[in-house]
Amino acid sequence: MPSASGMKLDFARAVAVALGIALTIALLCGVVPGLADASGRTFGLFRLNAYQNLLHTVSALWAFSAAYVSRSAAIFFLRMFGTLYFLDGLMGLAIGSGYLDLGVLVYGLLNVPLWFKFLTSLPHLVLGGTAALAGFMSRRTP
Repeated sequence: MPSASGMKLDFARAVAVALGIALTIALLCGVVPGLADASGRTFGLFRLNAYQNLLHTVSALWAFSAAYVSRSAAIFFLRMFGTLYFLDGLMGLAIGSGYLDLGVLVYGLLNVPLWFKFLTSLPHLVLGGTAALAGFMSRRTP
């Protein structure tokens, strides 16, 4: 279906736009006052810092720009971002720290309950898994 700009919003591009929106929401969760509890955790789980907000910003811009540029760029984004994000989520589930935010270097192995690791890794598992699945299911040629 052609959009107002003439860009054909196919499945890969639509998923990239949806991920861009989700990442923008993640960014807003890190910068909007009042969403964090007294200990600075958003939703009582995530302690978002300037570096993580920057990662969310860059990732959202990558998602939106890939969707705008071409179907092939959107598929590349979905495959790369999805794989990196999903693996980061798996690492967080296993050890409590991820690599994208350098948490494994800063905090190392975290001795926190499995339910906490699961809840804090869930956004990366869902977003990364969705992106990777959509990217690898999409063929490069229309």
